[in-house]
Amino acid sequence: MPIRIGFDATSAVRQGAGIGRITREMLGALATVDADNQYRLIYASPPRAPAQPLPPLGTNFHVHALPFDDRWFARLWHRARLPLPVDWLTGPIDLFHAPDFTLPPTLPRTRTLLTVHDLSFVRDPESAVPVLRAYLNKVVPRSVVRADHVLADSAATRDDLVAIYGTAPQKITVLYSGVNPVFQPVRDPARLAAARSRYRLGAAPFVLAVGTLQPRKNYARLIQALARQPEQGLNLVIAGGKGWLYDAIFAEVERSRLQDRVMFPGFVADEDLPALYSAARVFAYPSTYEGFGLPLLEAYACGTPVVTSTASCLPEVAGDAALLAPPTDVDALAAALHRAATDEALRARLVARGFERVKGFTWARSAQQLLAVYQALARQ
Repeated sequence: MPIRIGFDATSAVRQGAGIGRITREMLGALATVDADNQYRLIYASPPRAPAQPLPPLGTNFHVHALPFDDRWFARLWHRARLPLPVDWLTGPIDLFHAPDFTLPPTLPRTRTLLTVHDLSFVRDPESAVPVLRAYLNKVVPRSVVRADHVLADSAATRDDLVAIYGTAPQKITVLYSGVNPVFQPVRDPARLAAARSRYRLGAAPFVLAVGTLQPRKNYARLIQALARQPEQGLNLVIAGGKGWLYDAIFAEVERSRLQDRVMFPGFVADEDLPALYSAARVFAYPSTYEGFGLPLLEAYACGTPVVTSTASCLPEVAGDAALLAPPTDVDALAAALHRAATDEALRARLVARGFERVKGFTWARSAQQLLAVYQALARQ
């Protein structure tokens, strides 16, 4: 008998990067592996609000847009704690999947699944806006306790859930993200030149960083590491929209007098990312904390040498295919960037290992694992 699965797709529609990208990819992969179960997607999106298109979905996916801002649901469900079941919005369901940290009320017989991508607001509290941090510190623990099962993006996040909230390990499944097949080396000179031109990057070699401008991406120290490079012709491109608490990043560019070598093209469209990864001399991902780190794998898939940090899940995801440096050690980060940019034998080894490493991360595999979790929950 088909399972009726409710799914909150708000992050997929409202967020361009990060969790939004992951949720869109997972929905698209589910549609390719499951034509039997009935999916009832809801998302909160007020009129004229910016929206990302959902991926192609099968006839067993029913999508309902709610003409409200998602902040109203946060106020009703999580601040006022009104017990209005989400089932009233989805229609009758057997289970509900909340893929973005917080679980709404459900009817008593509805099974619940919650995705917790990371606990950065606990492990790295200075990287979160105080109001948001206070909200998450109240709502996420309650959601984890209420959920019948929890998905974690990595073993590191699973271990944080156990250590910080005392969650039973058997209640948690580690569900890795995959890499879209569009991420592969771009060798067409015209396409590479077009990407450089579109984002005004010039012809100089560059280190690429991808991710929203926010403290835990560690961009200020990455800029300091660039300043210590003997290759004065090496630039830094930080591709990502403005997030929060980002003033220190721009201040570091000024302090280091690197205005001509550090570029901020803003949010980069998904279709341009393979060319940017491929054009980069090195991909840098020196975060102080991550729940998974999908850009690292995308760089592997495009054949770009990677420098990342020793923090949280990044060694778990990187394997032996990247150079690692402690996120607070600028000298070590600078040395790793120098080696990755100049040592041709090392670069070749890193690229080969990256191609091999990324083979283990596919969205089809992730979707099959998620479908198995749905089926197990429904049987309960």
